[in-house]
Amino acid sequence: MKNRFKPWGVYLLLFAGILLVAGLTTGYAETPKRGGELVAGYGQFPRHFNLAIQSGAATAIPGTSIFASLVEIDRQWKPVPYLAKSWEVSDDGLTYTFHLVHNATFHDGKPVTSEDVAFSFQIVKKYHPFGPIMLGPVDRVETPDKYTAVFKLNKPHPALFLVVSPPLLPILPKHVYNEEEHGPIRKNPANVHPVGSGPFKLVEYKAGDYFVLERYENYFRPGMPYLDRMIGRRIKDPNANFIGLKTGKFHLGMFNAGLRLKQIESLAKMKNMVVSSEGYEGIAAIYFLEFNLRKDKFKDVRVRQAIAYAIDKNFICQKLHYGYSKPATGPIHSSFPWYTKDVTLYDYNLKKANQLLDEAGFPRKANGIRFSATIDWYPGEPDSMDTIAQYLKPQLKKIGIDVQLRPPADFVSWYKRVASWQHDMTMSNIYSWGDPMIGVHRLYRCDNQKHVVWTNTSGYCNPKLDAVMAKAAVETDFAKRKALYVRMQQILTEDVPLIWTHEAPYKSVYNKELRNVVTSIWGACSPMDKIYWKNGHAPNK
Repeated sequence: MKNRFKPWGVYLLLFAGILLVAGLTTGYAETPKRGGELVAGYGQFPRHFNLAIQSGAATAIPGTSIFASLVEIDRQWKPVPYLAKSWEVSDDGLTYTFHLVHNATFHDGKPVTSEDVAFSFQIVKKYHPFGPIMLGPVDRVETPDKYTAVFKLNKPHPALFLVVSPPLLPILPKHVYNEEEHGPIRKNPANVHPVGSGPFKLVEYKAGDYFVLERYENYFRPGMPYLDRMIGRRIKDPNANFIGLKTGKFHLGMFNAGLRLKQIESLAKMKNMVVSSEGYEGIAAIYFLEFNLRKDKFKDVRVRQAIAYAIDKNFICQKLHYGYSKPATGPIHSSFPWYTKDVTLYDYNLKKANQLLDEAGFPRKANGIRFSATIDWYPGEPDSMDTIAQYLKPQLKKIGIDVQLRPPADFVSWYKRVASWQHDMTMSNIYSWGDPMIGVHRLYRCDNQKHVVWTNTSGYCNPKLDAVMAKAAVETDFAKRKALYVRMQQILTEDVPLIWTHEAPYKSVYNKELRNVVTSIWGACSPMDKIYWKNGHAPNK
């Protein structure tokens, strides 16, 4: 067997046996100190901790410190050993053999074995929202011995190393989560009282309020984690988190932690705080305005192009977002190695927008209005949702579109309206999850028009694009795969089923004495075993 896949520039598999030291370096000249606690405020709070059956940062942030995975992905997009100390890939790319460490145990003391890996594969493939896509190419996981797990594929899978990393494939203890003994996994009490093999174990949890994680003393990485405990508190009022970070009551905020960008701008000016955009490369969140293409007024591509020309993305990013966001040029985030600028761009041009609407057969009436349309959005991200919706109302009126804003009563109300395809337009976003086949294809595949949000609720279908995405999903040559994704971006920016407004202005805000806050493309959705306090404890308030 040999490693032959090179999907990310410098390519992933040049270093199977030399990675542990690189993965554990601190980036500081000082020796990491053990001790202290870390308190973080959460804008979104986990309902449970089992990320094998739930996607999203709210679950993944604590979950990846409770459950370990086969590999980690470093800042250079390369896999480094975690539960798997080494691996081989067959010449045909259809067999991945992972060799597990021998000293890993779950928090109840039971050893981690290949049977747990095979079981976790089955659970994620069946129950995770992305399971069928992420693990569809994997036929089975064989367990020839206690510490060897062999993934047998039915077709090549260029994203497999991302899939078997945090936060996508946690290794669950079979003896705790198997459905034959413990019933349906979605109802398993261990979802809220988890048993993992990661650096921290859950010791206290109050739903919707707080959780406490403490160091697992028998963690398989010697001397780690460095922190004694991590405490997560739900923050309903962003002002409370803002004040908490300013005063030192809280030490870390991730994914903006419910803060407004103006508050983050204020924190960035404080000498004891760090504001960083690092660690969101794998999440690669993009915000967009989605059209319901089942509505007659949006079926003509010229209407969609006109609206794209009427939106000033630079104004959104520089003025509304204080320079913290970046204009999105298409469906693939600029942090991804498959990104290209060689696409159809819609620079702000009201004259062109009005011309296209005239050509599409929507003349202005006596009152200057061509047609009316509603815009929905979901609550919780005011800078990237509410603010832009409010901007679009007067902006689209300039081209004769009367926008009626429908502020969300709650997330469920928005979800039901979009999932039932009752919207005209809606603000939304996606996490790209490390690879287009995992997080991006879902919005555009003809066969993925479901009554579920973050699928193809726009009703878009282009068989030519489907063919391109199908080829990209199995192409293991990096250059060929990038060419396919360049074509994907070109097709979509010509068709404009969505208008990609901006890349998420996500920031992490933390005390400057914290070390190793980001060591992975997954950022906060990674095991926090490497984080430590400069002096072994939090600074005095």
